[in-house]
Amino acid sequence: MAAARPRGSPSGALCRLLLLTLTILTFACDACRKETLHVPSKLDAEKFVGRVNLKECFKSANRIHSSDPDFRILEDGSVYTTKAIVLSQNERNFTVLLSDTENREEKKIVVLLEHQTKVLKKRHSKEKVLSRAKRRWAPIPCSVMENSLGPFPLFLQQIQSDTAQNYTIYYSIRGPGVDQEPQNLFYVERDTGNLFCTRPVDREQYDSFELIAFATTPDGYTPELPLTLLIKIEDENDNYPIFTETTYIFTISENCRIGSTLGQVCAIDKDEPDTMHTRLKYSIIEQMPPSPTLFTMHPTTGVLTVSSFQLDREVIDKYQLKIKVQDMDGQYFGLQTTSTCIIHIEDANDNLPTFTRTSYVTSVEENRIDVEILRVTIEDKDLVNTPNWRANYTILKGNENGNFKIVTDPKTNEGVLCVVKPLNYEERQQVVLQIGVVNEAPYTRESGSRSSISTATVTVNVKNQDEGPECSPLVQTVRIKENVPIGTTNNGYKAYDPERRSNSGIKYKKLNDPKGWVTVAEDSGSITIFRSLDREAEPIKNGIYNITVLASDKDGRTCTGTLGILLEDVNDNGPFIPRKTMIICKTTMSSAEIVAVDPDEPINGPPFDFSLGSASDSEVRRMWRLTKINDTAARLSYQNDLPFGPYNVPVKVTDRHGQSQVTSLNVYVCDCVTENDCTLRADARTGNGEVKLGKWAILAILLGVALLFGILFTLVCGVSGAAKQPKVFPDDLAQQNLIVSNTEAPGDDKVVCSTGGFTTHAVGSSAQGMCGTMGSGVRSGGQETIEMVKGGHQTLGHHHTLDPCRGGQLETDNCRYTYSEWHTYTQPRLGEKVQLCNQDAAHKHAQDYVVSYNYEGKGSEAGSVGCCSERQEEDGLEFLDHLEPKFRTLAEACIRR
Repeated sequence: MAAARPRGSPSGALCRLLLLTLTILTFACDACRKETLHVPSKLDAEKFVGRVNLKECFKSANRIHSSDPDFRILEDGSVYTTKAIVLSQNERNFTVLLSDTENREEKKIVVLLEHQTKVLKKRHSKEKVLSRAKRRWAPIPCSVMENSLGPFPLFLQQIQSDTAQNYTIYYSIRGPGVDQEPQNLFYVERDTGNLFCTRPVDREQYDSFELIAFATTPDGYTPELPLTLLIKIEDENDNYPIFTETTYIFTISENCRIGSTLGQVCAIDKDEPDTMHTRLKYSIIEQMPPSPTLFTMHPTTGVLTVSSFQLDREVIDKYQLKIKVQDMDGQYFGLQTTSTCIIHIEDANDNLPTFTRTSYVTSVEENRIDVEILRVTIEDKDLVNTPNWRANYTILKGNENGNFKIVTDPKTNEGVLCVVKPLNYEERQQVVLQIGVVNEAPYTRESGSRSSISTATVTVNVKNQDEGPECSPLVQTVRIKENVPIGTTNNGYKAYDPERRSNSGIKYKKLNDPKGWVTVAEDSGSITIFRSLDREAEPIKNGIYNITVLASDKDGRTCTGTLGILLEDVNDNGPFIPRKTMIICKTTMSSAEIVAVDPDEPINGPPFDFSLGSASDSEVRRMWRLTKINDTAARLSYQNDLPFGPYNVPVKVTDRHGQSQVTSLNVYVCDCVTENDCTLRADARTGNGEVKLGKWAILAILLGVALLFGILFTLVCGVSGAAKQPKVFPDDLAQQNLIVSNTEAPGDDKVVCSTGGFTTHAVGSSAQGMCGTMGSGVRSGGQETIEMVKGGHQTLGHHHTLDPCRGGQLETDNCRYTYSEWHTYTQPRLGEKVQLCNQDAAHKHAQDYVVSYNYEGKGSEAGSVGCCSERQEEDGLEFLDHLEPKFRTLAEACIRR
């Protein structure tokens, strides 16, 4: 390969020169030339200015834009003004921007607008040329008849400019019908200016054309302004008027007035508006049925109206009209079209319902109810199953007692007469009713003297029926004093036979007697006292005792009645005190109010007299006193300083007639503020002096005991973990388990008991052990025994012990057990409990649950509080009997004697 030539060689300079020359030539070829348009000094808006050759500059341009908003450029290069413009100077220019968005190329054309007079001065320096101002460049508008038959091309007119006297003028046209749709419809001869039409035109498609005519010289000079040429297409009556609907449907009521509007028909015509070609006329050609003529149509508006009052739906319910529309104002040579109009006649309630018969006769048995006895029919010419046809019946006369009702059968429109209240043959054998009928919808026609309701007469004959005995009234009463002798007879229930109007031959039977106090005589219905009557008995209300009696005749017909026995009161009950337990809070009250009641009538009741027990009971009279408050109440108060406790106080209450009764009251004198404070203790005491504990008190005590044993268990566990030598515990179980202390946290005042590494801390100056119930074992003779610390004061580093258990025997007084007995008893049970306690769903024990412990002696007297305890809840509380006196109450609450 040859070596590259130096950059500054002559041949390289020559290449660069040639490349620059080609670039300049390329730009020179692609450059767009400047366009000059000659215009007058004043331009109107939306007027043609001239045309720029865009294709010569940039053929592939797809976007055209003017730099001056006063001018608009079309795709063919035509320049139009957007508003009126006045050239203040002789020249004005703007730029047309051409761009290809796909290739991203852009070119510009500079358009220069020159005043026309300036051009003339340049071309013609002579003054005589400038003096010619009058021209004939203004042809009149021309027209073309639509659908013309030719011959084509059809000459329209000639356009000519008088500048043709001085120049060679070429004529051309542009616009719709030439270079726009419909293309090639018009053309002009270039040299003569003759304008031709090439084919027929439809005015309904194109009613006019506005063309632009140009007059130019061969070199492109435009001595004339572009000329607007209007070509109008003359209309021909070639379109038929057409109705907007093929069938019109209208509805009108049969009782409408003359002149009522049914609706309007409408037709359209595509010919030229406001001409004879589109002046339409409407008319009715035919009516079916033809007679009588009922409708008219306005010839200009097409409004259809009623022209007669003879519309009757019951005669004809639908009419059909054939209507016509014709242009040329209805002249015989006008074009016409027909359509159909259907008219439906709506029903109106112009016909009254009328009974098919004016009178009816029917019958019914007495005592019958809810039974249909008659159906009446009507005639109505109105439309079936409408409110104008459906009937409403009513009873106008004869139903003053409300025995009857009449309703409408919705299926048949019949009137159904029913008995709703029983008739009595003995009172009335015949009933005459007057019934009427109207429609659901109101009657529309003016009735004048004619009645708007149709009536009929119904005669109802009542049939006799053997009714059997009649229990009337249903409830009868008799008055008897309570406590009358057994066997006393009194009048009872009486029924009668309405047929014979007597009560003979009627049998009586007792159906219901709640207490079984009376018997009923079969023939007479009288009652006899079978058991002693008590007005104050449980089921008696308001002193009335009711029994039910059945009366029957010889044919087995029955009726049922009620006999009410009014029990007259007898003073056979002494007054008593309902509230037998009373509480007197000694700190706040010194008496209690007692109220007495008497089951007898008030005439045998208060005022009451209150007294204390019998005269011989002097002890009660010494402690208690009664003070009367009113007729039914008294105040019970204690005398002197009565100790707390329960008392039995007999109180005698006497009514106004001397009938008395003694009530024994249970009175509690209590150390309380309100009665509720003493209620638990008072209600818990029984007749033999035992005390019962409430559930909340038991729960509180159990929680306290559990807390106490929790503390003891914690201390013992701490000791057992640290002890490796025999340990000793104090044996004073009875006196030193509970220690009074006001110290809320351990202080410096403490005594340390040390025995072989075991240390106990006792609060206060007394150092008795607090874990004495648990014990600590030492080995003696191959067995572990329990050594207890002797009760008493100890000094630091000194202690006293009891003698060891001889021969490993069990000493129950000191709570001593041998190790073998303890091991034999607890080992199997402990293993079983451990297996059952604290297991999860997979029956696995917690990691820290099963722990081996050394023998520590007999367990707590109260038993374990854990889940593996062998003892019951109430066991192991006997040690509370050895507590100090101040805990005696706690022990009484915990143990049931």
